[in-house]
Amino acid sequence: MTSANTVGASSTYDDAADAAVVDNIALRKNQPLPVKIVEHFKRYWQLWTFVAPAMVFVLIFAYVPMYGLQLAFRDFNPTAGLTGGKFVGLKYFEQFFRSPQALQVIGNTVNIALQTAVVGFFAPIALALLINQLHNTKLKSFVQTITYMPHFISVVVVISMVNIFLSPDSGIIGRFLGEQSLLGKPQWFAAIYWISEVWQHCGWDCIIYLAALSAVDTALYEAAKIDGAGRLQLIRYVDIPTILPTCTIMLILKMGGILGVGFEKTYLMQNALNLTSSEVLSTYVYKMGIINGQISLSTAIGLFNTLVNFGFLVLTNFITKKINDTSIF
Repeated sequence: MTSANTVGASSTYDDAADAAVVDNIALRKNQPLPVKIVEHFKRYWQLWTFVAPAMVFVLIFAYVPMYGLQLAFRDFNPTAGLTGGKFVGLKYFEQFFRSPQALQVIGNTVNIALQTAVVGFFAPIALALLINQLHNTKLKSFVQTITYMPHFISVVVVISMVNIFLSPDSGIIGRFLGEQSLLGKPQWFAAIYWISEVWQHCGWDCIIYLAALSAVDTALYEAAKIDGAGRLQLIRYVDIPTILPTCTIMLILKMGGILGVGFEKTYLMQNALNLTSSEVLSTYVYKMGIINGQISLSTAIGLFNTLVNFGFLVLTNFITKKINDTSIF
């Protein structure tokens, strides 16, 4: 009888305790939206403070200028402002695609961009895998420093170095290649561009892969070595699977700028002899917009370039998500 009373009292106490406990998750879900926003900022204000400058920067320099994209669909009139010109639809897109330079400019852009993207994507991965195999700490630091340094050289200086190296009179390379500099031969322009681009940025781009490789569990190396794996097998079965998600993300980001051949470098490398292979979208937009004053046409070409890049970004993201379940959105 005493035991029954005790059990009954315990059950009553538990029911009362359950009734007294407040379900905070359900309560939070049922709060009005303004209250949720205030609660969110109260809890995470430190994180928002850190990210706020970057958001303001992106808003001012990336989103606000998009207001000017309407110039691609209007006859720009400086006296009427951005919105004062007559709406002409796709007139300037048609003008560009019907121009005799369109195919050449697009072809040059795709040619240079694809070669640079392919080599520029695999070279940092290969360099990171090689550096990761160095066990001498001093040698590893020396190699990393040497390969990072070109990234901090100005584009103007790099192109000056290319011109000096390829000079047919005194260049360390050009003196063996005939009486004309390779920069004067259109068929060599793309190769010179991506070779100098890879040389300048390969070391810097491999940092993210080295960071990914540093997260490899050393027990995997030891287990593989016990099973008789050599260096190449360690790279193939341990290193590459480890950095594969990072490689995928970097590929998606790179495809987002696939047609973004650098204006400064291309413009500095251009001359009258190589113009048939060096005229790309970015330099053509500059000449149409700034030099010739055709603002609407240059805006239309720039918008076309951006839409193509965005299409490649979405397509690559879709494919990688299907293949290895890695994507950025």
